[in-house]
Amino acid sequence: MKKIFLLLLFPSVVSYYGFCQTKNTHAKSESVSSHPEWIMQGDIYEVNVRQYTPEGTLNSFAKHLDRLKEMGVQTIWFMPINPISLVDRKGSLGSYYAVSDYTALNPEFGTMADFIQIVKSIHSKGMKVIIDWVPNHTGADHRWLTEQPDFFVKDKNGKAAMAVDWADTRQLDYKNTVMQDSMIAAMKFWISKTDIDGFRCDVAWNVPADFWRKCIPQLKSMKSIFMLAEGDSAYLPQSGFDAVYPWHMFKMMEKIAKGTRPAFGLDSVKNESDKLYPENTIQMYFTSNHDENSWNNADYGTFPGPVHEPFAVFTQTMANSVPLIYGGQEEPVLRAIKFFDKDPMTFEKLQRADFYKTLLHLRKSSMARSADASFRKINAGDEKAVYAFVREKGNEKVLVILNLSNSEQSITIKDKTLLRNARNVFKGTVAPLSNKEWKMKPWGYEVYEYTAN
Repeated sequence: MKKIFLLLLFPSVVSYYGFCQTKNTHAKSESVSSHPEWIMQGDIYEVNVRQYTPEGTLNSFAKHLDRLKEMGVQTIWFMPINPISLVDRKGSLGSYYAVSDYTALNPEFGTMADFIQIVKSIHSKGMKVIIDWVPNHTGADHRWLTEQPDFFVKDKNGKAAMAVDWADTRQLDYKNTVMQDSMIAAMKFWISKTDIDGFRCDVAWNVPADFWRKCIPQLKSMKSIFMLAEGDSAYLPQSGFDAVYPWHMFKMMEKIAKGTRPAFGLDSVKNESDKLYPENTIQMYFTSNHDENSWNNADYGTFPGPVHEPFAVFTQTMANSVPLIYGGQEEPVLRAIKFFDKDPMTFEKLQRADFYKTLLHLRKSSMARSADASFRKINAGDEKAVYAFVREKGNEKVLVILNLSNSEQSITIKDKTLLRNARNVFKGTVAPLSNKEWKMKPWGYEVYEYTAN
């Protein structure tokens, strides 16, 4: 959903570098449950089924699976696949997030049999599937409105209240335990019926912690699923979610791209997150998603042209991260995709496909890219422009150097542990790194992979 919640979570910015959050001083002592092993070196690819092909169906999307597997995609995230409400519908086709039935498939996309088959196909290719889930609200004609009207918050007129300012939705009442159980049952349905591997939970920040603490263990008892929360509050990982959205990091990235913040502004956000979250919390890093693209022109407008690649490298290599690619970024699609009407993408040039392939395959092949690999910042140049760090796990190590500025930068590697043979990931060459100064072009980047001596 559109990110109205940012205003709620971050009411003011109180420093040059960081953001304001209410701290949980016990965050470090509370750890989230163990994550599915498969996500630790994984990645996420978000699919807007309606817009992905001219047909806008699951079967037409399925034709892209081999291409995505070749690119290195590991987890497919389908935006909501449920039927869309007709009452108060926005645009000609409505919002995916105005759900009319939690246990049915949107006929626009195909049949339930089609979805079961595409999950099987994805699994057969060694990939995983998560679906977008909308627990905060329903659409304006969800079947519960007539079958279970007490499931909803009431407005001053005694009618089901709309959620925030989304006129096509109705707010669910989480004080109703029967509603809670019905929501959990609906989520269990998709695991048992279709064998999906997890959920991306929309507006998760507006659903009570008690519900998640009740819900998530039940879901994880069925299989090793991945739970992704839209939100960046500490209570979400403490309530059982595997991963959250680092919206605050994304906003800092935007400011650095515009030249209004220095590269080391990333440190302030990382340090704040380290204090806020349980130690093993995963964050889904991104340069675009459906919200940022549709409402804020990402990534073509926020990280335009050559600006995109160093920030994409950052999202793919950062500590405690699982990276996201929004479907179409590999082309790239250089426009805001319509949200409520048909607006199909085209895949012809795939200009970024090799770039993403290099990063995604490195993530899978190197333990140093695992979400739980160590992180160490190094000084490789002017820290206002150059951001450099080392990720390490076992006997594997990755060095990342980013020029997050529009001017050429001088680079010098002073860390003696790094001055040995390393593979330049993007050039495919192996050579010893030197401590001699060299130049990096504006918005340049280098990634080096080390193995045991």
